[in-house]
Amino acid sequence: MAIFSLSMSASPGPVNMAIVSAGAHHGVRNTMPFVSGAVIGFTLLLVAVGVSLHALSDVFSAAMPFLSLLGGVFIVRTGWSIMTADASLGAVRNPVPTFFQGWLLQWTNPKAWIACASGAALFSDPHSAVPFMLFVVIYFAVCFLSLAAWAVLGQRVSYVLTSERRVKLFNSVMGILLVGCAFYLVVPQLDALYKLSSSSWW
Repeated sequence: MAIFSLSMSASPGPVNMAIVSAGAHHGVRNTMPFVSGAVIGFTLLLVAVGVSLHALSDVFSAAMPFLSLLGGVFIVRTGWSIMTADASLGAVRNPVPTFFQGWLLQWTNPKAWIACASGAALFSDPHSAVPFMLFVVIYFAVCFLSLAAWAVLGQRVSYVLTSERRVKLFNSVMGILLVGCAFYLVVPQLDALYKLSSSSWW
């Protein structure tokens, strides 16, 4: 359970990239509400998916392509806002990301849905709720530590952002990575969406 949680939480993804950017521009302390929102949002999503996985497995499978598209649009929008942020050192910084934004980013993140569905399927026991609840507790702890580490990494990166050119380059890289994550997560779902629309048409 811990290895699965660490591999999903610590691996690069939309939320991690957003946290690195926030940590670089606002510091670890100011980024923690965003981190907390992302962790709690994911935990609530995990519980919701785990509870309803068996009862709504067909509905979940059908909705996944649409969810991926919606999440992809939101992530691309986030990446674009980072890419186009004012890079001048004396400029007013973008607003500090909030708890709610962290929560919302998880619920629109296809990677989070996939992690929840696969984790719930792996660590659920139809005869007892204890294994799944233990998994939720472990994932909460590992996810919080992993995302906080990404915020610390972002703050360390800020020490080299001493010129407008470096800030602009950093913002561009973070934004492009976010957009790339969106396409990486959405493209595999496009085929399923095409098949679904074709079958509905006929």
